[in-house]
Amino acid sequence: ERDRERDRERETERGTERETERGTERGTERGTERERQREGQRERQRETEGQRERDRERDRERDRERDRERETERGTERETERDRGTERETERDRERDRERDRERDRERDRERDRERDRERERAK
Repeated sequence: ERDRERDRERETERGTERETERGTERGTERGTERERQREGQRERQRETEGQRERDRERDRERDRERDRERETERGTERETERDRGTERETERDRERDRERDRERDRERDRERDRERDRERERAK
């Protein structure tokens, strides 16, 4: 009877040990699975953060490109305005030259008229 009792206790201990081992294995497996899930989540988060950074960089590049285009447009506008200004200056210069020529012509005509008047006076 004692031997059977001892055998039952040993069997119970072995069973308990096996259950403990299985429980530990399951616990380890669960822990490992949780760790895999956490690592997957961290990886997805890194990917998301990386995508966000790539998106931000793409937006910054788009903004820089837009700024370059605007600056080019402004430069072109300034050149156009400068050209218009130059055209206006050129037109003013031409008008000034024409006025100077007209004044010279008038002065020449007046001198010619005075010379004629002197000739007439001498002739009298």
